[in-house]
Amino acid sequence: MRLRPLRGKSLQTAQNSQFIEFPDLNLSPIALSIGPFDLRWYSLAYLAGIFIGYWYLLKLLKQPGAPMARRHSDDLVFYAALGIILGGRLGYVLFYNLGEYLQNPIEIFKLWDGGMSFHGGVIGTSLGLMYLARKEKLNWLRIHDYVACCVPFGLFFGRLANFVNQELWGAPTQVPWGVRFVEMTQVGPILGPPRHPSQLYEAALEGLVLFAILAWMFWRTQARYEPGKLVGAFIFFYGLFRFAIEFIREPDQQLIGFTNATGLHMGQWLSLPMILGGLYLMLTAKRRRVRVEPIAGTASVA
Repeated sequence: MRLRPLRGKSLQTAQNSQFIEFPDLNLSPIALSIGPFDLRWYSLAYLAGIFIGYWYLLKLLKQPGAPMARRHSDDLVFYAALGIILGGRLGYVLFYNLGEYLQNPIEIFKLWDGGMSFHGGVIGTSLGLMYLARKEKLNWLRIHDYVACCVPFGLFFGRLANFVNQELWGAPTQVPWGVRFVEMTQVGPILGPPRHPSQLYEAALEGLVLFAILAWMFWRTQARYEPGKLVGAFIFFYGLFRFAIEFIREPDQQLIGFTNATGLHMGQWLSLPMILGGLYLMLTAKRRRVRVEPIAGTASVA
């Protein structure tokens, strides 16, 4: 068994370069190798997001007026994880690279190589949650509220994995923290121009900042008793952050023509409905407020 180190030598700026060179970080997409089996950071990111999100969900369900009981949580995580994986992958295939996958359909199943769409994952997860709510006769919108509070964990770890994989990088830049990623060319791998580490920007905004916003709304306001307010805030702020970051993110190579023709990246077009839908859910949440009978907690809330 051999371990792939996550940390290497400390960051240095070479005399001939003021920028961070990715090889100096000594990061590998593979976290652990055992014989022919490779465990990738990308896979660990998904597992960390699911398990930590599950732990946080149980913490939320202990509060008065929860929309479901502890016994529902295992099924919820199963359907949510299934929705993330299937929806995320199919979303990437349909929205970002349909032509290539039609030519090589077997590539669709190679999840370990990356290629997931968050927007597709949202759709898949939502369908899974609505199925569970209908099956168990639960309030589907309030379930979405609670799950939305847990999603930033997965976004945070997922964006870190994107950075380690050297994918979804930013546009060229001259800022001192610009990163020179290894890029493949016809003559082989080379160090490309310094780029915005947009994956880390997204980890901070979509992970840390979004979690802080939702945590404040859940614990410090009455938002959890207004169905749709928390999930509305989640999709609104995610859409807003993603729309902004896309301006300094390199468009997918196969979609450069689309970006030039429309003036916006695919991610921005997909984020616009999230911004509008999230705003609607937040603004109309108060009218959906009803007396919440406790399922996991000990008191009802008017």
